[in-house]
This record gives sequence, structure tokens and C-alpha cells, in this order.
Amino acid sequence: MARTASTMMPLGTPAAAFALPNVDGRVVTLDDAAGPRGTLVMFICNHCPFVKHVADQLASLGREAIGRGIGVVAISANDVASHPADSPEQMVREAEERGYPFPYLYDETQQVAKAYRAACTPDFFLFDAERRLVYRGQLDDSRPGNGVPVDGGDLRAAIDALVGGRPVATEQKPSIGCNIKWKPGHEPDYFAA
Repeated sequence: MARTASTMMPLGTPAAAFALPNVDGRVVTLDDAAGPRGTLVMFICNHCPFVKHVADQLASLGREAIGRGIGVVAISANDVASHPADSPEQMVREAEERGYPFPYLYDETQQVAKAYRAACTPDFFLFDAERRLVYRGQLDDSRPGNGVPVDGGDLRAAIDALVGGRPVATEQKPSIGCNIKWKPGHEPDYFAA
């Protein structure tokens, strides 16, 4: 498995607007997805072993976060020509099987992934009520095969602080996962050395 790390977008960055189709066919915008206490934007996909490893935790964490006033949305930006398992049709099935309580959107042009400087799946971005980035990084220390339980500890701590009105710790570990599958010629410039 190739491992790619988050770009660790600067804290305080405003959330980029989007309008993308959900698995149910309706278009969801950032305004639709945002919660009164904050918004969690996750870049995931269907086929990635790193996402499969944490997918059930994403569903339960999503339910908890929504119940605490955090809007939650997942976005898949992978090139479906090279990775048909990530097609919108397969996304519908994945969302149903996993019981995702949040919109699961398809970023066909990959422009939203670029706007968020997304690099891997999964990649997490937590914004406060003013839609300023307060956390970007890993779900927890678990990875496929490392024996560490999937508990969502890092992201949960950030959500707890945000909901509790406390500062989110600025020492944050990058998420690690499969690289986003960019369309040929669409690779973002933020990977240039």
C-alpha cells in the first residue's frame, strides 16, 4: 500500500465553498452541510484499505458529531476511470452498507479536493462555527495491520474541544492513506517540491 500524508493546510484557513451531488441525487453545498458549532469535511473513497479500516468508526463518529451540532460531509474525488470501485453507483452502495449518516458527495472535477489541499483518503478537515480550520490530520493512530484499535481519538479530541468552547490543540499528526487518484494531468501543484 502506498502511503500519502495530509498536506496539513494552515490552521485558520476558511472552508472552501462547494456544490456537489450526493449519493441520493441532490446537490449539497457547504451551507447545507455546515453545522451550528462547526463542520467536518472528510475526503474518503470506497476502495482504499485505509478508509475501509476506519469506515465503521466514521459512521459512528459522524452520528455523534451531528448530534453535537457539527455538520459532517464526506467527499470522494477519485478518478473513476482508473478506479471504477469509487464510481457514484458504488458510492450509493457503500453509504448504505456503512450506514453513513452524512452526505457522501462526488467531486468529479476534483476542484473541491484541490481547494481543500486534500492529498489522501482519508483526509479530515474540521472547521469552527466561523468556518475557520481548527483541525486537519489523522483520525487516530490506527492503520491497517498495526494492531492499534480504531477509536477516532485524535479527531474526537478536536471535536470535544470545539464543542466545549476550548482551543483545539495545534499539535496535530497528519492523516496517512492512499493518495487521491488524480485524473491524468490534474495533479495539484501543491505536491511540487
